[in-house]
Amino acid sequence: MNCPGLIISAPASGAGKTTIMLGLLSALRKRGVTVQPFKNGPDYIDPAFHTAASGRPSFNLDSWAMSTERITGLIRVRADAELTLAEGSMGLFDGVASAGEAGNGSSADMAALTGWPVVLVLDVSGQAQSAAAIAHGFATLSPKVKLAGVILNRVASPRHEALIRVGMAEAGIRVLGVLPRHKTVTLPERHLGLVQAEEQPNLVVLLDQLGEFIATHVDLEQIFSLAAGNVKAENSPVALSPPGQRVALARDAAFSFIYPHLLEGWRQAGAEIVLFSPLADEAPDPQADACWLPGGYPELHAGNLAAATRFHEGLRRFAAEKPVHGECGGYMVMGTSLTDARGVRHAMTGLLGLETSFATRRMHLGYRLATLMSPVPGYAAGQRLRGHEFHYATIVHQPDEPLAHTLDANSMSIAETGSRRGLATGTFFHLIAPTA
Repeated sequence: MNCPGLIISAPASGAGKTTIMLGLLSALRKRGVTVQPFKNGPDYIDPAFHTAASGRPSFNLDSWAMSTERITGLIRVRADAELTLAEGSMGLFDGVASAGEAGNGSSADMAALTGWPVVLVLDVSGQAQSAAAIAHGFATLSPKVKLAGVILNRVASPRHEALIRVGMAEAGIRVLGVLPRHKTVTLPERHLGLVQAEEQPNLVVLLDQLGEFIATHVDLEQIFSLAAGNVKAENSPVALSPPGQRVALARDAAFSFIYPHLLEGWRQAGAEIVLFSPLADEAPDPQADACWLPGGYPELHAGNLAAATRFHEGLRRFAAEKPVHGECGGYMVMGTSLTDARGVRHAMTGLLGLETSFATRRMHLGYRLATLMSPVPGYAAGQRLRGHEFHYATIVHQPDEPLAHTLDANSMSIAETGSRRGLATGTFFHLIAPTA
C-alpha cells in the first residue's frame, strides 16, 4: 500500500525522457498493467500525452508549489494502480535555489519524498565508458535518491553498446534497456514544448510504435520489479477552493493549459465545470458563478479570436456582474489587443487595458509566489498563491490596478503583477496551489 513507482529522469533535457516515458506507458498498458502516470514540475503538455498512452489521467507533482500533504494525497487517491511512473523535469537534480513548500522542485526531491527509485535515461551519443562516470555520479550524489538503473539512448552500434556495458558493469550500474538511434517516431515541438496531444492526428499510431520500440529494447519485467515507494496510506487529497459553484471554463486549442489537479480539486469541492469554446465563438454560460480563461496558444489563433464577436460580447456581459479570471493566454485575451509574431495587431475582449505583443519575443520563465492585493475567483485578498510562468509575450501597455505582489523563487520582486479592472482579473502565472 505504498504506491510503488519509478521516476524516469535524465542528466539534462533532451535525453529522451518523454519518448521513453510514453513508450513505457504504452507498452505496459498493452500487456495489461495498470500504470498511473505523473509529471514532476509545472508542465501542462506532457500530462495529456501520458493520459493518451496510459488510459489514466496524469497529474503534476511539484515540491516547490505543493505541500507534502498535497503531493502524497494526489498519489494515494490512485493507489489502485499496479505501478506508478513519474516523468522528471530537466535534469534529475535541477531545481530552484531556494526551497518552497516541500522542496526545490527537482525530480530528486520528488524521489526522496516518495521513495520512488530513478531510471536514468542517458543520451550516450559521442561517448562510451565515460557514460558510466555520469551514471555513477548521479547514483552517489545524494543518499536520499536511489538509482534503479539506466536506459541507454541513441546507441550507435553493438560495439558501442558493448563498450558502454563494460563501464556500467565496473561502476555497478544496472542497464535496463538499450535504444538504438531511431528517427521514425517523432513528436513535433512548439515554442512551449511539444505540440499538444489533441493536435496530433496520428497520436494512437505514434504511441503504438513507441510502445513496440520500447518493449523490444527495454526489460519491462525488470522495470516493474524495481518499483518501490514510501507514500503514507493515511494521506488524502488536500482541498482546493473552486472559483464558484458553477464555473464557465474556456476549453479549446487556444485555451488548454490548466493543471488537471485543479479541475479535479474543484469538482471534489462540489463545483460544476461548464466548458465553452471561444474559437467556436461561444460565450460563457450566463448561469455560471465565475468564468476562468486558462492559458494556451491565443497567439496562434489571434485572428479567429478577434473575429469571435459572440464570445467578446458574452464575456463582457458576464464580467459586468460576475468575476472573470484569466491566466497567461487567457489574461492576454482579456486585454485590449494582442500583436502576433508577424506584427499584426488583433483586438481582444477589452475587459482589461492590457496590450501584449509577440513581435519581439522574450522568454518569461519561473516559479511565482503571489500575494493577492484584490480577490480572484476562489481566493480573497491577502491569500498567497504559488504558480509558474512561461511565455514569450511582451507587455506593451498595462494601465490597470496591479492584482498581486509577485516574487520569483529567489524572493525577488517581479514586474508582472497581473491586473484588475472591476470584476476582471488576470495574471501571467498559472496557479498551481494556494499556500499558508
